[in-house]
Amino acid sequence: MSEKTYPEVRKKRGWLWFWGILIILCIIALAVIIPVYFLLIKPHQNSSSGSTASDSGTGGTSGNNGSTGGNGNGGGNGATPAPAFTGAITGGDGSTVTRDDGSTFVYTNAFGGTWYFDPSNPFVGGAQANEWTPRLNETWRWGVDQIRGVNLGGWLVTEPFIVPALYEPYQTGDFAPPYNAVDEWTLTVAMNKTGNATAMLDAHYSTFITEDDFAAIAAAGLNWVRIPIPYWAIEVYPGEPFVPHLAWQYFLKAIQWARKYGLRINMDLHTIPGSQNGWNHSGKLGPVNFLFGVMGIANAQRALAYIRTLAEFVSQPEYSQVVQYFGVVNEALVDTIGQPQMQTFYLEAYTMIRNITGLGQGNGPFIGIHDGFIGMQQWASFLQGSDRIAMDTHPYNAFNDASNAPLSSYIPSPCTGWGPALNQSMDQFGFSHAGEWSAAVNDCGKWVNGVGLGTRYEGTYPGTTTVIGSCDQWTEYGSWSPTTIQQTKEVVMASMDALQHWFFWTWKIGNSSVTGNIESPSWSYSLGLQHGWIPLDPRDAVDFCALSADVSMPSPTAGLQSWQTGGVGAGTIAADQLASFSHWPIISMNSAAGLSYLPPASVALLPQYVPTGGVITLPGPTFTTPSSTQTADAGNGWANADDTAGYYVPIVGCAYPNPWDAESATIPPTAQCQPTGVTRRGLEMDVGERAVPTPPPMIRSA
Repeated sequence: MSEKTYPEVRKKRGWLWFWGILIILCIIALAVIIPVYFLLIKPHQNSSSGSTASDSGTGGTSGNNGSTGGNGNGGGNGATPAPAFTGAITGGDGSTVTRDDGSTFVYTNAFGGTWYFDPSNPFVGGAQANEWTPRLNETWRWGVDQIRGVNLGGWLVTEPFIVPALYEPYQTGDFAPPYNAVDEWTLTVAMNKTGNATAMLDAHYSTFITEDDFAAIAAAGLNWVRIPIPYWAIEVYPGEPFVPHLAWQYFLKAIQWARKYGLRINMDLHTIPGSQNGWNHSGKLGPVNFLFGVMGIANAQRALAYIRTLAEFVSQPEYSQVVQYFGVVNEALVDTIGQPQMQTFYLEAYTMIRNITGLGQGNGPFIGIHDGFIGMQQWASFLQGSDRIAMDTHPYNAFNDASNAPLSSYIPSPCTGWGPALNQSMDQFGFSHAGEWSAAVNDCGKWVNGVGLGTRYEGTYPGTTTVIGSCDQWTEYGSWSPTTIQQTKEVVMASMDALQHWFFWTWKIGNSSVTGNIESPSWSYSLGLQHGWIPLDPRDAVDFCALSADVSMPSPTAGLQSWQTGGVGAGTIAADQLASFSHWPIISMNSAAGLSYLPPASVALLPQYVPTGGVITLPGPTFTTPSSTQTADAGNGWANADDTAGYYVPIVGCAYPNPWDAESATIPPTAQCQPTGVTRRGLEMDVGERAVPTPPPMIRSA
């Protein structure tokens, strides 16, 4: 063998250097990829929750989904091509995040939270809100993991006191019918008289809550958001002025933003056809027409149709990791409607949802019912043996009788009152929580009680005569003394500790266009963070009652039982409960005081809708590449293909009374306004079984 020349030796050494560098680069790459895989992707694939998300397809960030989706298969029109994605797919405190529109910001999260968005796998739930909260692709342990959340009030369901600038231009009295804008019904009427309500509400939706808010909520140490949504996100009936579909586009954005920052969603159906409580945040100020009055049954049937559509959508694997709770009716006024009537409706809604999802942990969301302001203890033992039902209560100091008691006197009251009541409900009913509460100790604040209704504190609320004081000291937060700020903070911390699982009402209050200021400061979590009456770390409230108010806050006595969280025994409702509440539609109805037209025997004659229509499906988000080609499967809006019953729709030929004002209406002829051949029934049925004819439905897209 001949001796190698120098060039040949140099060539060999070059190859050695090349392979050495390549090996080092591979080691570095594996050091990055392996942790990401085992920390984020692997838990998603093997989540013990039983949910599996779609991991297929490539694409960019979500575009602006259209209001219709063609054949209802989630296509969506109006998608905006996303910018080419060049950034990281995950990061923690100090990392750079790319927003939907391609702009960037530096993520701040001092609590160990990580954001996550992979455009090639947009339904992966790898984010973590903070170090004490499970990642979205990990199991939430009900009753163990603590809910610390905020509401996004005033966003998709507007309220005058939360977004006064939307309502203030329409207070001249010139916007009939028949008065100033006091609710979303009259707001949209007024907007359309001077412009375009759709465009105006779109501008509101796109600016009031943004992706940055979701990042900030996680950065505040919170882990859930409760999002009030309106039924008109699905459809409207003739005569209803609400803007249809638009809010759904933004709820889809909310799901993606929550997924990106590790937040779970409590989807709250805040408005019900006909109104469930008569308050402005139900959509229309006025009488109750849900399970009450001549159109009470028909409105309830229509509500069930919308609950069904929402349950079908969020139970799809692409969304079930994020939307883990569904509040089916917000604040139904049980004193008017009647508790047996609400219990019958809740059982019907529960059965319908579980027929869609199946039973057991990971199969569809927790179902939330509200106590209706009669107290949680009145619901003890209701639906024992059911599968994952939660009790929601909304404790507020603000709406008690006005008092001139010092602010410090409010500090122990959550510990002595709310806390024991929640513990008792956890023992007697099951998982219980506060879906709404605030830092306000009185009703001071512009339009807190509704437009033009004044406040109890100043004696200007209808029916009040005693003037307790001026609201200026409560609304002018910029001049609050350090003592006022500290005592308000202690009221907040006592509430957090006592309530244990909670959603503050609300994340943000908008400025008044008249004064330029926030006029209801005690209701804004984000403002409280800035000015010191909300703790920067909500964990600071742990044991506050015992340490600062000298009130022990023991945990519930027994803890949640297996069936209450979707374990053994879930879905075996007690026979006496079924016997009491399984007759649908309702067979008795409360009558309005002094109205004799509606005796109980007449309830069987009330008009109904008929389940023969095509179902309404909701479209998913559209993920696009720069070439506008959709590449990620967003689902078809319908989790259970075996759910083929028809949709509740009006009967052709029936002259229905006004569904929003039918307390004293004349009952129309039964032959025209009730389905033929359908009898009232119980709910002891298997998945897919129905007591009415079920022709193959057409698919209607919202």
